Amino acid sequence: MTEDKSLTAEARRSLMGRDIPPAVMDVERGHVRRFAEAIGDDSDRWADTAPPTFLRVMLSELPSAPELEAFPQMLDGGSDWEYGAPVNVGDTITAATRFAGVNQRNIGVGPAVFLQIETRYTNQRGEWVATQRNTLIRY
Repeated sequence: MTEDKSLTAEARRSLMGRDIPPAVMDVERGHVRRFAEAIGDDSDRWADTAPPTFLRVMLSELPSAPELEAFPQMLDGGSDWEYGAPVNVGDTITAATRFAGVNQRNIGVGPAVFLQIETRYTNQRGEWVATQRNTLIRY
């Protein structure tokens, strides 16, 4: 069954560039070690430095907005990453996320909204650590 729902042009404009409250995480040695074990990498290089994909653990809540309530289901459409400074044990990482793109089109289950989410990670010295560009599909 196809539902008649859409995201208005005004709603798309209001989402563009909107910031999502930042997330902050202290990088702890045990957390890094457990993450390395979980991904099957027991290299000694992860004793003081986190594996690049470690930042993935920071964002446990998916971004939401009232404009998207008509599209409650969500799929992860994939991510692109760029990396800067390494993430070290003892760092405090801040993840600042914003809606970078909003498009709507029909897919097999009906209308869907494709959200491009950009998250910029920095450490306690303000150094750029990474940028994640993620596509979320809401339908």
